Amino acid sequence: MNVSVVILAAGAGTRMKSKMPKVLHKICGKEMLFYSIDEALQISDDVHIVLFHQENTIKERVICAYKQAYANGALHFHLQDHAHYPGTGGALMQGQSAGINAKKPFCYQYDEILILNGDMPLVRSQTLKSLCQNKAQIVMSVLHLQNPFGYGRVVIESGEVQRIIEQKDATESELVIQDVNAGVYKFHKSILELYLPQVQNANNQQEFYLTDVIFYAKENGVKIAALQVKEEEFMGVNSKIQLSSAQEVMLQRLREKAMEQGVIMHLPHTIYIESNVTFSGECIIEQGVQILGDSYISDSHIKAHSVIEQSIIESSDVGPLAHIRPKSHIKNTHIGNFVETKSSILRGVKVGHLSYLGDCEVDEGSNIGAGVITCNYDGKAKHKTIIGKSVFVGSDVQLIAPLKIESNVLIGAGSTITKDIEYGDLALSRTAQQNIKDGFFKFFSPKNEEKKEE
Repeated sequence: MNVSVVILAAGAGTRMKSKMPKVLHKICGKEMLFYSIDEALQISDDVHIVLFHQENTIKERVICAYKQAYANGALHFHLQDHAHYPGTGGALMQGQSAGINAKKPFCYQYDEILILNGDMPLVRSQTLKSLCQNKAQIVMSVLHLQNPFGYGRVVIESGEVQRIIEQKDATESELVIQDVNAGVYKFHKSILELYLPQVQNANNQQEFYLTDVIFYAKENGVKIAALQVKEEEFMGVNSKIQLSSAQEVMLQRLREKAMEQGVIMHLPHTIYIESNVTFSGECIIEQGVQILGDSYISDSHIKAHSVIEQSIIESSDVGPLAHIRPKSHIKNTHIGNFVETKSSILRGVKVGHLSYLGDCEVDEGSNIGAGVITCNYDGKAKHKTIIGKSVFVGSDVQLIAPLKIESNVLIGAGSTITKDIEYGDLALSRTAQQNIKDGFFKFFSPKNEEKKEE
């Protein structure tokens, strides 16, 4: 679409009670701001982010996070002159560095300008398209709420917006109005160029309000169209409570999307999945499962209360109560309860229970017994264990990396393996068992224990 998008992300976020910039708080594993960016990029190739610099380097932190998430991104970043031009209107002004044209709007590629908020992660591109497709010079989003507390009130007469009152400046009679400003607008560029320089900060907060542009335009006969929108999409996040509420909505969307793709979910409301998780084929996800990061699950069964972190699971069953840590690739494999993997590749393997496999590769047909540990860390560096095909590792074995175990190897239970094992070998490292006659009674008094009759 031929529309420029501006995302306002310069708020201080004091109600979040956090040193982290508000727009970088995550919902389902992704920063709030990035949801708005993703939706904006679906309708525009000219996206602008307005940030605010202060002592905790909000601007630098946001830009750094953006570069990590968007390798090929090319957004335009602007810095709000908050000291001289605070408020939503001030966010669109070039600031004191622009001199005589301080209140002039930034330069945009297109004539239609869509204004979003960086703390509104649930908005969808379809709704934004509806705003942009309206041909009016000003279009604003409007909600009808049973409890309008916290929102600017909108006075509508004969289907047209007459004025907007910020809650901070509203009278008692105005506070009962239930039509509220949802905070997303579409302006024709000429409206901003004409009326933004006229905006003053003669209000209780001494801020420049973007809504005053609508006031001046209305006074000059410009019609303002109102688009009724859904409350769910336009939920603002200004506190940790609202962050939690927004995440619940996003989780429901992600679960429904997965189930529409064919995923079976047991007790869906107990399952946590993040925004970058993808599913393929027929999958079953049981109750209490967490799937995090850029995980990919294909034709697999993830059993109750297992955790998958940034890993690939293909044609496998995992759990219950298993922990697949980042950079694991599990294929055609059985992972049982209380098994943990990390940076491991398992192909056609059985790992029944109670094992830790870190920094290793295990090939098809191999069996890992209970209590097996790859000892991958020597206190200074991580080392790798390579296990071939059809290797049987008995219970309670420690594999001291770096280590290479070739195919068709048998390792006896209770062994500590420190050397490479060649094809076809049996490896044992047990000490000889000793049975000491009456050794029990050397440690426990015979007064309290009955000595075995000879």
